[in-house]
Amino acid sequence: MVGDDPYNPYKYTDDNPYYNYYDTYERPRQGSSYRPGYGTGYFQYGLPDLVPDPYYIQASTYVQRMSMYNLRCAAEENCLASSAYRSDVRDYDNRVLLRFPQRVKNQGTSDFLPSRPRYSWEWHSCHQHYHSMDEFSHYDLLDANSYRKVAEGHKASFCLEDTSCDYGYYRRYACTAHTQGLSPGCYDTYNADIDCQWIDITDVKPGNYILKVSVNPSYLVPESDYSNNVVRCDIRYTGHHAYASGCTISPY
Repeated sequence: MVGDDPYNPYKYTDDNPYYNYYDTYERPRQGSSYRPGYGTGYFQYGLPDLVPDPYYIQASTYVQRMSMYNLRCAAEENCLASSAYRSDVRDYDNRVLLRFPQRVKNQGTSDFLPSRPRYSWEWHSCHQHYHSMDEFSHYDLLDANSYRKVAEGHKASFCLEDTSCDYGYYRRYACTAHTQGLSPGCYDTYNADIDCQWIDITDVKPGNYILKVSVNPSYLVPESDYSNNVVRCDIRYTGHHAYASGCTISPY
């Protein structure tokens, strides 16, 4: 039946929760060339194009203090500065976190698929989901004058999904063990209050800085345009609060 065959080009897939369920690593298509990721070849006309939303970051950046006890999962995923892993750090010690959200749109003409095949996805027991990429985003805090890194930015591995879509587009990927990716016209959104959506600024002095957020930073997945993958924001940190302004798309 057409509905049962994931490789039938006449199959109706709009808003189908089982779209892309079958793994091409388990059922290779004859004559097809290798491409990072997994899933069917429909909607693969051209290349994806990831664009982070600078205004989304600017609107919701803030500072939070949390105890190490409440950061145990984040510590397992290496989301904290190296000083958090010293032997003298206790559960009641606080870390200072610069939190910010992230919303990434695929404005290209093809699905953005994970760089790793499904069998190598990593299960994160604390957060109870699979991460399909080692480095979907990278976060850095730079000195406003010298552009030197002042905080230990970290690689953010992600569970890719279609959180929402523009009118006329349909969600086809979810954060599951079988279907991860980002469809054209859709957004992958991470609110500022989720684990690891931050930079640990415990050891950073008050001053003026630049927050740099990069998506697909190592170009592991081909895109039609890499010049719109970075957002830079001016950050004024008082020691208690942080104010973001001037967030813009940057080529570097």
